Amino acid sequence: MYGIEMCVALIGNIFALWLLVTRERQNWHTGVVFSCNLIICDILYVLTLPLLIIYYAKKKDWMFGNAGCKIERFLFSCNLYGSIFFIMCISVNRYIAIVFPFFTRTYVRPKHAKIASVLTWFVVIIASSPVLKFAGTEHIETTLCTSSHEETLIKPHFKYTLFLAVVGCMIPLLVTFASYFGVIWTVLKNKNITTLEKRKVALMISLVCILYATSFVPYHCLQTYNNYLKSIKAQNCWVYNSYQVSKGLATLNMCLHPLLYMAVFDSIRTTCCGKSSDDEL
Repeated sequence: MYGIEMCVALIGNIFALWLLVTRERQNWHTGVVFSCNLIICDILYVLTLPLLIIYYAKKKDWMFGNAGCKIERFLFSCNLYGSIFFIMCISVNRYIAIVFPFFTRTYVRPKHAKIASVLTWFVVIIASSPVLKFAGTEHIETTLCTSSHEETLIKPHFKYTLFLAVVGCMIPLLVTFASYFGVIWTVLKNKNITTLEKRKVALMISLVCILYATSFVPYHCLQTYNNYLKSIKAQNCWVYNSYQVSKGLATLNMCLHPLLYMAVFDSIRTTCCGKSSDDEL
């Protein structure tokens, strides 16, 4: 799973970045700025996937040291919450553009998206930094790379994962889908919105629903419950195995992001589908 995700995510995101640099240089609107940050977020993490591929190929025997384990877990966290928060930014940006078009044209500039991106990176890095304390190697029969490597850290780690589930997943989920509710309401009422714009909105909403249903929500629910069981010294093989699968599905979000960019900037949509914003559908 990690091998396939690495190939698909690397090719898709490098292709999207190439289009941004070569074809969108004159059209860096706010949605493109957020998308560029999402691409960088994905590429930074996908470069660490070879470490996980080797780790699982060797039957969970970590060869890259305690520091390597901490960095891999930290970059995973940055990718996951960077994805969630930048998707939220793209969703809110789409809401403002459709619901308040005149305000957007007059006042919303790429520099505002750049400031929001810097603040988003700051929040994501601060929220992910405790991973550097909790994660580490643990030797049982093999050298494991775990999210919580000391017995004394199990309960604090459960509280931390509960915090991430609420602040890192549920709150952005509510903001994102509240934005889409406003977008859908406006699209249904406004007959002047083009068919292409409606299709872009439908594509974005469908993909975000898939991302939350397959990657974000299952991972956070299973991670929180699994860590709760660890904190009370209980075991449930079904929960643990499901949690391991959800980690692979959480990484799947990087493979779906290039499809999301089709709803944000023209060049990738034109290259893949032959449709631009000027086409009448």
